[in-house]
Amino acid sequence: MSHMYKIAVIGDMDSIYGFKSVGLDVYPVEDAPAAVGLLKELTENGYAIIYMVESLCRQIEKELDSYGEGMLPAIIPIPGATGKTGYGVGRVRKFVEQAVGSDILFGD
Repeated sequence: MSHMYKIAVIGDMDSIYGFKSVGLDVYPVEDAPAAVGLLKELTENGYAIIYMVESLCRQIEKELDSYGEGMLPAIIPIPGATGKTGYGVGRVRKFVEQAVGSDILFGD
């Protein structure tokens, strides 16, 4: 029997409402304190993948760093309705540098 992981999307409603149509659980939040509380709740309730709009990720970066130490949940920044901010790529770049000791995405 295979195990189904739960997947959530957090952000402003304009950015996330479309994800519901593909079967993901959407959680609209408008501010950083609400996002921090919701992230904790989703983690405790077995969500393995949490997509979060970049603008919100930037506001709670300190809290997100504490989740980077474990395997789950995987917290993945996504562009919001207003477009890409570059935050997602920057975060991946940071973790790659920590893992391999250099910036393999853009060269040193």
